[in-house]
Amino acid sequence: MPNIDDDTRRCRLRPGDLDRLDVAVDRRLAACHDAADEVVNGAEDLKDLTPVRVRPARANDAAGGRVSLPAAQRPYVRIFVERDGRYVPLGGAGRLTAREVRQGARLAVEGRDIVRDTRRWGGRVDLTLTVAGAEPRRAALTLRMTPVLLQHDLQRARHVFAAAPGPGAPDSGQPAEVPVHTRPPGQWRQFADSLRAATRAAGLPDRALRFQAGSSRWWRDIWRQDIVEPGYVSKPTPGGTPHTLRVLLRSPNHWKSADGRKESLRRAGRLLFRDLRGPGVGVVQQYTTRRGPGVDELLNFTGNVESLPPYPGHPRGRIVYGATARRHPDPSFTRMLRAQRQQEPVVLDTSWLIAGHADETVHVVRADNARGWTLAVSDPRLALGLLREARRAGAGGQRLFADTVAPDKPTVDEFLRHEAAEGDNADAARHIDGQLKVLLRETGLRTDELVRLPVLYARVESRPGGPRRHIAFSPALANGLSLTARDYAAPVPHGPRVRGRDLFRDAAERALTASGVRVRWVENFSWAHLSLGEVHCATNALREIGPPPAR
Repeated sequence: MPNIDDDTRRCRLRPGDLDRLDVAVDRRLAACHDAADEVVNGAEDLKDLTPVRVRPARANDAAGGRVSLPAAQRPYVRIFVERDGRYVPLGGAGRLTAREVRQGARLAVEGRDIVRDTRRWGGRVDLTLTVAGAEPRRAALTLRMTPVLLQHDLQRARHVFAAAPGPGAPDSGQPAEVPVHTRPPGQWRQFADSLRAATRAAGLPDRALRFQAGSSRWWRDIWRQDIVEPGYVSKPTPGGTPHTLRVLLRSPNHWKSADGRKESLRRAGRLLFRDLRGPGVGVVQQYTTRRGPGVDELLNFTGNVESLPPYPGHPRGRIVYGATARRHPDPSFTRMLRAQRQQEPVVLDTSWLIAGHADETVHVVRADNARGWTLAVSDPRLALGLLREARRAGAGGQRLFADTVAPDKPTVDEFLRHEAAEGDNADAARHIDGQLKVLLRETGLRTDELVRLPVLYARVESRPGGPRRHIAFSPALANGLSLTARDYAAPVPHGPRVRGRDLFRDAAERALTASGVRVRWVENFSWAHLSLGEVHCATNALREIGPPPAR
């Protein structure tokens, strides 16, 4: 296993670390973990190492021995030997004493990193034992580094975290760590209270939900989904219960100051080291600073990395992320995902969206089908159909988002006239059709198994003078948080009302309930939606590691 957790909590942030605009801080934080020293940090740390037994030599003339590794593998592995009741590093020479060879020895092999690039190292560890003596002998053992697997949304949330507002405002001259076109978040209390109600209704204890206060210098960066993609590694044990370690993949966002003199990784990601790293939890950061013209910082947000549960042909499930040749994440990060060789990625075209995240349009939900799950998907055609239904019912003058702080509250009639002239939703529907074509082909799901949720889209400039791309004009109902396989925290849609009923809310509840999912509504219109995100973007979860519960 990659022994990158911190079992004794010795790795600490220094004063000012959260705010300092310096990539050296990020490198130092990531460099501190259990495999960074030559010490077995207690009994819990020993569990993260792999035991290897050297059998007693049969010949009495054994004069000692040596355990060796190929030179290319040495940076990734450390070998300890038990001597006088303590595990000590075997050292580069790998010498075993004659007594250890004759009586047998206990070794412990420590992984020092995950596999990041198979062109450099594919995770193979080749141990060779050479025994000296009148007749030198040699034995070999091959180990492999455990792969990092991403969790999926059918696994019950054990720890949900979201942002809490910090005081003050961003300093002038700081890098744009959130998109420049977004509004400051507001109405946190409504968001927090409704999220708390949702977790309670799903049966999660209050301690499972935590709100993180960040820094006054980047208080607008509320996107907890976008700073990390949680994963884990697991290895068998003699007792039969797998030993696991969480591996948090930090987003590869790399920022520079306006004058180009300073740089750092996204500073909200340092909260992972402050609040989550510890016993059984490690943090990995993989990024490049020299990037080609196609790398888009928005696609480096980890809301753009999701996963599918296991299904026939893919027993570990699959990764899903958005990318095209012209607009894609940091290649070194996606190369790291592929290097695990367990969850073959499905790549979607998300380039038509401003943020461009895979979580904006699709979400895994349970289903009463052969595989136990399906996809909830954004459906602008359904949303337009509900607007037309409202117009036929005489509610054409009803305003969308009437009970919110939205700056734009068009009537049903006004929105339909705009759509007839601009075709924003017809265009969004064609793009989503393209995504679904890929997903249905790769998963074997049928069109009639999909859970369709009404979402309206609008095209806006991605930046002043930049290309026009789509945003979710109404809250994106597929962009919610699964709390359990049956409990789904969805953003309140604030759709058109007919006879006192929200048509979008009713349609979503019918569709999800038919799939056996209970909807837990969360108010995120001002806190997240107006800043181009939803419940999923503003939250994250560490989930139970193991098979999904029985359906």
